[in-house]
Amino acid sequence: MNKIVEVLPDKTALIERSLQVCVEQIHAAIEQRSSCTIALSGGSTPKPLYEAIATQNLPWDKIHIFWGDERYVLPDHPDSNQGMARSAWLDKVNIPAANIHPMPTEEADPSVAADQHEQHIREFFQVQPGEFPAFDLILLGIGDDGHTASLFPHTEALNVRDRLITVGNKDGQPRITFTAPLINHARCVIFVVAGASKRPALAQVFAPTADDQTYPSRLIQPQGELWWLFDEAAGLELSRS
Repeated sequence: MNKIVEVLPDKTALIERSLQVCVEQIHAAIEQRSSCTIALSGGSTPKPLYEAIATQNLPWDKIHIFWGDERYVLPDHPDSNQGMARSAWLDKVNIPAANIHPMPTEEADPSVAADQHEQHIREFFQVQPGEFPAFDLILLGIGDDGHTASLFPHTEALNVRDRLITVGNKDGQPRITFTAPLINHARCVIFVVAGASKRPALAQVFAPTADDQTYPSRLIQPQGELWWLFDEAAGLELSRS
């Protein structure tokens, strides 16, 4: 794993740097493999990043969009990660509809939806049961509690090692999420983190020893590059250490 940590002066600079790294990764993937697979994060922090990516002149027909997790709501719901990414980015560019691979949330049983999405990813990447595909780029955030994707502290999803997709749990509300092993097979993972409220969790995530079950972002140790991009409010203590 190649780990890169950068602390930017403010959120504007954080988004600019995140855009630069994302575009570099997209071009590198397309140059090397003729396409680029990206998994998006939800939440408020990446929205300006998605708006910025939408302004770029990229070969959209060679880019495939997935999500690292999804709230179990319909796409037109205000909380939908898919809905946010579409309005901020995907609806503004000429990307083929077939290149967008949302997590299904229409099933009554979230575990059925997780199975469906796992099968879709296996077919797309042409990997067998027991094998994990390598996404070119996975974007992640971190919550004040140390969670990432929908891998929340002390939930069953943290211990799933034999699947690509599982059901996460946020205060009794189901989510669909990438598993930690799937994330860790990525060629590049980028955490984009803003705000002072993240500092206590980050101190534990970056500590030499701490509990992965309490701070699930510690589980993310990809085989490729791991980027941590912070604004100063989030990364101040880390830049001093």
